[in-house]
Amino acid sequence: MPDASLLDAFPTPTDTPFEIEHVAQEFTSLCPKTGHPDFGEVRVRFCPTGPGEGGVCVELKSLKLYLQSFRDEGAFYEAVTNLIRDDLAALMRPRWLVVETRWRGRGGIRSVIRATSGDVPAI
Repeated sequence: MPDASLLDAFPTPTDTPFEIEHVAQEFTSLCPKTGHPDFGEVRVRFCPTGPGEGGVCVELKSLKLYLQSFRDEGAFYEAVTNLIRDDLAALMRPRWLVVETRWRGRGGIRSVIRATSGDVPAI
């Protein structure tokens, strides 16, 4: 599976809570059954902890490289989503985190998978 050491971070700029959302629209991985490519979108929403708590934000180029490293990996949608959540939660230790993957249709079925960490506020 992809290597979480590809991820890099920078210090959170403020102690005041704020929300960040990153959207990767060109995500690909491989179906573990057929080896065919799966295409989807990855949304990462989180509230970083403050600098006084050692808070960090994921650096975008490293996030892009990390997500691209899934391209040749065979994994089910659920595994992909949960691994991204686990790796980002371990890196940033945010107040809360939501990773949502939206998979393009295959055989008439589209899938949306959400994995969370922390107390995610209602939208």
